[in-house]
Amino acid sequence: MLPDELPSPDDSMEDLLAAFGQGLTGEQTHARWMRLALEEARIAAAEDEVPVGAIVVAAGRVIASAHNQREQLADPTAHAEMIAVTQAAAALGSWRLEGCTLYVTLEPCPMCAGAILQARVPVVVWGAPDPKAGAVESLYRLFEDSRLNHRVDHTGRVLAEECGQILTTFFRGKRK
Repeated sequence: MLPDELPSPDDSMEDLLAAFGQGLTGEQTHARWMRLALEEARIAAAEDEVPVGAIVVAAGRVIASAHNQREQLADPTAHAEMIAVTQAAAALGSWRLEGCTLYVTLEPCPMCAGAILQARVPVVVWGAPDPKAGAVESLYRLFEDSRLNHRVDHTGRVLAEECGQILTTFFRGKRK
């Protein structure tokens, strides 16, 4: 259950919710939410941060949105997912993020995957694979590890090309 004091959806959210009412498929729904995470990634790029964005959705509403802030905060844990999970827990007044879906533009790393597991996030949708640090599919499969006490349903490669391109463009600019 969401607190009543959560802010009202903005115009883009109203558009999303209207679209959901028109019977979008799961893939279309994921793509629409991922576009909001991509907006966060663009904010990160504008702030000269690695462009990764994340949102948390509960009951059809965005309850958290974040982007990487490692440079700004001088904090190695300030990944988009970590910040979004913390915001969502504050919004819900609980560390258990049951009933939530996390959308993130890059496959979560081991740190973020661990936090997602600890927060009991039941569903994660990610964009681009991360062959160097991905802990969902690329290097590890933490969400499916039977030794852990929680599992996470996940869907990967949603808008993968767009999610990957923003990273490629960012790092290409850094190498110039």
